[in-house]
Amino acid sequence: MILPVILSGGSGSRLWPVSREHYPKQFLNLHKDDCSLLQEAAQRLENVENTGAPIVVCNEEHRFLVAEQMHQIGFENAQIILEPCGRNTAPALALAALSACSASAEAELLVMPADHVIKDEVAFAEAVAKGSELTRCGKLVTFGITPNTANTGYGYIKRGEPQGAGYNVDAFVEKPDQARAESYLASGDYLWNSGIFLFKASAYLEALRQYAPDILEVCERAYAKRSEDLYFLRVDQVTFAECRTESIDYAVMEHTKEAAVVPMAPGWSDIGAWDALHELKASDDEENGNAIHGDVMLHNTRNSLIHSESRLVAAVGVNNLVIVETDDALLVADRHQAQDIKLIVNALKAAGRKESQSHQRVYRPWGNYHTMVLTDSFQVKEIVVKPGAKLSLQMHHHRAEHWVVVQGTARVTQGEGHGDLSKLRSFLLSEDESTYIPLGTVHRLENPGVIPLHLIEVQTGSYLGEDDIVRYNDEYGRE
Repeated sequence: MILPVILSGGSGSRLWPVSREHYPKQFLNLHKDDCSLLQEAAQRLENVENTGAPIVVCNEEHRFLVAEQMHQIGFENAQIILEPCGRNTAPALALAALSACSASAEAELLVMPADHVIKDEVAFAEAVAKGSELTRCGKLVTFGITPNTANTGYGYIKRGEPQGAGYNVDAFVEKPDQARAESYLASGDYLWNSGIFLFKASAYLEALRQYAPDILEVCERAYAKRSEDLYFLRVDQVTFAECRTESIDYAVMEHTKEAAVVPMAPGWSDIGAWDALHELKASDDEENGNAIHGDVMLHNTRNSLIHSESRLVAAVGVNNLVIVETDDALLVADRHQAQDIKLIVNALKAAGRKESQSHQRVYRPWGNYHTMVLTDSFQVKEIVVKPGAKLSLQMHHHRAEHWVVVQGTARVTQGEGHGDLSKLRSFLLSEDESTYIPLGTVHRLENPGVIPLHLIEVQTGSYLGEDDIVRYNDEYGRE
């Protein structure tokens, strides 16, 4: 059986300002309007024969986003493995392989990054079938993309002698300069390194034991101390932090004699930056070569990507630009320098600015909230609570809150004194009704209805940070 492993640990900083640290590109509808890149990766499995429930490896911060998006498309039985900290692909896949081997040592792992686009899913499934023939012979298979341009943004794989339905790997090559990329394309012996793999879980663990035993040893100890809660498998945080950071390419694939590559041309893109998304979506305006999203009006504009999230964006007389608008940031960049957007993100982080991490709308396991107004002494939020969901029973030391229901029904639980848990009362609020939560009062918000609950929250106080919260009880296991 093939067990898909979806790696969902990236931050997508080159797609800022739409992709943020707390809500990166794999959770965004960048390719299709009705599903995220993560959901596309999961749905791609429908064309692959003999697959089991997917394993998703993600970091702690994104666990509820992963669970919610997988549930939305019917993958309630997906196993979600949480990395306590990012250690690159080799340790992440070690955890997935250990989990798979606990069920079957013969399981094959189909490793897919969560943020790639594959247009021809039938061609992808055919390539996986060819790769499976090689994995049954003990090969560690990678999938190489047949190049159609001399692209300097990808690593390359040089294919060697034919091996079954693929080739032995002769060499892995780092991202080349333009002249070398052109020579690779002309030779016909080089493929783009897709970062997609297929191998038996036991074969990968054995390769780690041979070429990176320190990584395997730490992961085995962390996995042995695992625990489960809700939909999540947690490994031991302290132990896993001892692991060095390493990719599967450096840890295993560049050393093993069992590496094989299967060429494929399924309309693949890793959407590494805005220029890659432009190439993918320029058919939106074929005559002028523009890729557009949202409320956009153009005149005499060519070869550009214009992405609007919250308002009208108009472009006149421009060429080869990336223009991306969100409700708190605007990016204007030369399309050919899109890779350098990461430098802006690094500068934002260094300055301690929240625009590198979060959007104005922040997602939580119970729903989301959108910051509408923020000053030193008050804040106004729109809060949306999913049907049947509830926030934690909590208290704030530095702020009071006033809630006004604008749609749906709210059940409010509220105490009487500062931090007093002995006299909690519950009551319902309907549309246009409100309540006041004094500073220090224990409270909880819940949606008992069947439609989303929308309310406006006005916070007042000397400190309005999200870390001013004491949780007494939480449905989602948060501290």
